[in-house]
This record gives sequence, structure tokens and C-alpha cells, in this order.
Amino acid sequence: MKTTQILIAGFGGQGVLFAGKLLAYKGLIEDKNVSWLPSYGPEMRGGTANCSVIISDTPVGSPIVSAPDCLIAMNLPSLLKYKDSVVSGGVIIIDSTLITEKIDRDDVSVYYVPATKMANDEGFSTLANMILIGKLLDACDEFTIDGTEAALEKVIPPRKAEMLGINLKAIKLGYDFK
Repeated sequence: MKTTQILIAGFGGQGVLFAGKLLAYKGLIEDKNVSWLPSYGPEMRGGTANCSVIISDTPVGSPIVSAPDCLIAMNLPSLLKYKDSVVSGGVIIIDSTLITEKIDRDDVSVYYVPATKMANDEGFSTLANMILIGKLLDACDEFTIDGTEAALEKVIPPRKAEMLGINLKAIKLGYDFK
């Protein structure tokens, strides 16, 4: 892996920042240089939220991601805002439960994952973000699922330690989704 720029975008309350923090810790555990830059609107839930993550073999000069290699879009406004900024050859992962729009680009790989429905069906409605992270780990050659549990142990607060297994299950669902 050289440098991979990731943008995760959605509404506040969808776990966008948590998903980005997980990727950042995964990079740190793998001895990479990492940048994690959260951004959210004035409302905590329901406002806009996005998170830029850069994982690199070399020092990261700027935390700004303007041309992501990978985009996770968790709502339609985010997809419309960022879909054209993904580099040619990049990956776009869409929560197809909430977004029916199709990508009209043929120079990127697109994955439509019904993450919100999958999470609801499994009884963990707040973990669509982890399902999409699982698909990212599968779809982007730069990543593996290895080290995910150790990264989750860093980002899940001790008072919620019982959530480790369910988060791993959600990631595995996304990773295995075809």
C-alpha cells in the first residue's frame, strides 16, 4: 500500500466518525502513517457528517481528502456531493437501503450494499456503518480484515466492551456480502 485516501459520508448519528476512527486505528496497528479528520454540521444527529482518513506508508502531509480512492456514502446528499471526486479506478460503496441512485461512471468499482436493511434484519440497527466498513475491507485491495478486532478494541469504549462481538459480526456480514 502506498497512500489510500478514504471518505466516509452520511448524516450525524450513522456512525460515520466511528467508522473512520476504526480505519485509522487499524492503520496504526499495521504500523502505517495515518490521518483522521472528522467534519460535522451543527446538529449532532441528523446533520451532515463526513470523515477523511488517509492511510499511508509515508508521512501524511495534509489530512484533507479531495480526491478519495474509496468513498462510503451512507445517504443520497453525500453520494451526490462526492461521487464525482472519487479517483478513476477508485471504489464507491453505497448503502442501497437508503440510496436508490445508480452511479453512471464506468471508471470506478461500485458496490451497492443494503447495509441498513441488513443491520435491521440482524437486530443491530445502529451498525450499518460496520457492514459498509466490512465491504470496504473486502473491496479495496489495500486492506485485509486482519487486525480489525484489535482496532475495534481501541475504539469501543470500555463501558461498551460487550459490543465487540456484534461489531465484528456486522463487519463480517459486509465483508462476505456479494
